[in-house]
Formats: sequence, structure tokens, C-alpha cells
Amino acid sequence: MRTGLAALGIVIGVVAIASLGMAGVAIQQQATSDLGSLTNQVSVSAGQDSVEDGVTEDQVEEMENLVTDAQVVPQKTNDTEIETRSGRAYVSVTAVTNADALYDVSSGEAPARLETGALISNSTAQELGLELGDPVQYDGQIYRVRGFIASESGFGGGGRGELVIPMSGLRDQQYYDSVTIIAEDGDAATAISDQLVSHFNSDGREQEEELQIMTYAGVQENVNSFMNTLQLALLGIGSISLIVASVAILNVMLMSTIERRGEIGVLRAVGIRRGEVLRMILTEAAFLGVVGGFVGAVASLTVGAIMFSVLTGDATGVLGWASAQYLLYGFAFAVVTSVLSGIYPAWKAANDRPVEALRG
Repeated sequence: MRTGLAALGIVIGVVAIASLGMAGVAIQQQATSDLGSLTNQVSVSAGQDSVEDGVTEDQVEEMENLVTDAQVVPQKTNDTEIETRSGRAYVSVTAVTNADALYDVSSGEAPARLETGALISNSTAQELGLELGDPVQYDGQIYRVRGFIASESGFGGGGRGELVIPMSGLRDQQYYDSVTIIAEDGDAATAISDQLVSHFNSDGREQEEELQIMTYAGVQENVNSFMNTLQLALLGIGSISLIVASVAILNVMLMSTIERRGEIGVLRAVGIRRGEVLRMILTEAAFLGVVGGFVGAVASLTVGAIMFSVLTGDATGVLGWASAQYLLYGFAFAVVTSVLSGIYPAWKAANDRPVEALRG
């Protein structure tokens, strides 16, 4: 019974370490996925030293000439209230031409050149009971819904629904409110950001902010650093369970050597050496660690698959090395702590004098 309970403690410890480690990996992968649409984007808007109320057409042309390996998407924005038979919804209005560059749709289409029709947030469409092809009115103009936006993209959103219309819908606005530049990856976005800052915000020896240029390319690195720290903390918490289990193994092995003191005395009396007694006790402790570690690793694999399914939607992610390595760590830690816990009982049994051991 004592041996079974000690092995159970090892199983719990391995599950704690491996599951917490895999949970950190799953959270990190989900955060990376959520930030994936932002890390390769550069957002440009009017700076605090700009004499204009937005980004001018000339500045957009300069950006297009400077940035030849990325897509430059200017935008104009406004707000409005949409009213249907099902209710009302306050949405932000974005006028854009390259709709497919910024928006993913759950149904319908996001055309490369949005000249007619409109896109609307899926949540807003459900709230108002809108379907593809239904009319939406803005500033006296009727637009037919061409697609439902799956999720808010880019730097905007703020949790509010969004209506995307052709650039002609906001022709009265002279300036662009923002410009989004879509690069190949985060490194390219950082290089573009530095290039734009050098071109627009440097005037001789003075540094002015003609344009406010932002990129989220560095966010991913910060997220990874934070998640690594979080994983270490989680592993530390999980390790406590194995340390408790190692104490239980120490107790089991110590009690086992005391109960078998007479048997060990007989072995010593017939010529069994101290080293052999030591190896025998340590092997028993290691066996407990191997059995408990293996069962714990199998249980952790099941728990990890459930966590990945819930957090990322892909249960097979648990088989990746980033996640599976914690199964090995938990197993190895279980074996090592078991052997360490058996050292003192093994030493005590090996160094007990045969005559005293036979007397009990």
C-alpha cells in the first residue's frame, strides 16, 4: 500500500509538471496565432508635428515609391449608426480600396478592389439580421453586403463593429486617417518602419514627428519572453508535487529497509557485499520512479491533448517537440528524484552490521 501511494505521488507530480508545461506552450501558440495578423503590419497616421489633419495623397505616393516590396493600403474612417428592422448598431466606417489585404471574411468575398458593395462585421450582421446581398445605408448611399468580416484586423477595431465601404463613400474627406503597410514578416515591417521614420520624421538636425509610425513586430518577442518566464514559474509549481512524492519514496524505502533488516543481514552474512545491497535498494527506488513516470507521462499526454484542443483547436499540437519535451522532462525528473530519495535508505541498509541486522 505504501509503495502504491508513493508511485501515485510520482504520477501526480509528473502530470503536474508536464501538464503545466504543455499549457504554457498551448497559450503561447494561441497568442502567436492571434498576433500573427499584426506583427507584419506598419500603421501610419498624422504625427503631432504635422500641419495637416491626416495623411496626404502626396505622402501616400512617397510611401509607395519608398516601399516597393510591401502593400500600401490607405484608409479613411468615420462613424455611423446602422438601423434595420432588427435593431440598431453603432459601427466604425472604413473606406478602403484593397479590402482583401486587410480583411478576412467568414462568408462572401473581400475583393482586391472594392468599388461597389460593402463588408460588415459578422457579429454586427448577426445582431441586425443581415444576410449577403442585403442593403446597408451610409450617408444617403445604399451598399449591398458582399461579405461578413470574420474578425477585426489590423490596428483598429476596439471591439466595435465595422462597416467597410469603397473609397468613394468618403470622398468628402480630404486626408487619409491612416495607412497600413503589409510587409512579408515582422523583420521586414521593422525595416520599413525605420525607413519611413528616417524619411518623414528627420529634418536636418531636428527630429520631428510628421507621421506617427507604429509596428507590432516587437510584440511577438515580448510575448515569447513573457511566456518563457511563465512556463518556468509553472514548472516550479509543478515540481513541488514531485518533491513531495520524493519524500514519500524516502519514507517507503526507509520503512522497507527497516522491515527487511533481518533479510539484509542474512544476505550480508552469506557474502553479499555492501555495493550489491546498495544497488538493490537503489534499483527498487528507480523502478518506482520509472513506473510512476511512465504512467504520469501517458496521463499527461491525454491531459495535454485536451488542453490543446480547447486552447488552440488542434489536439495534435501536443505531439510537437515544444510540447512533448515536457513529457520527457517529467519522466526524467521522476526517475532522478526517486533515485535520490533512495540513496539514504540504501546507504543505511548497506552499512548496517550483519550481526546487528540479524538480531533485528
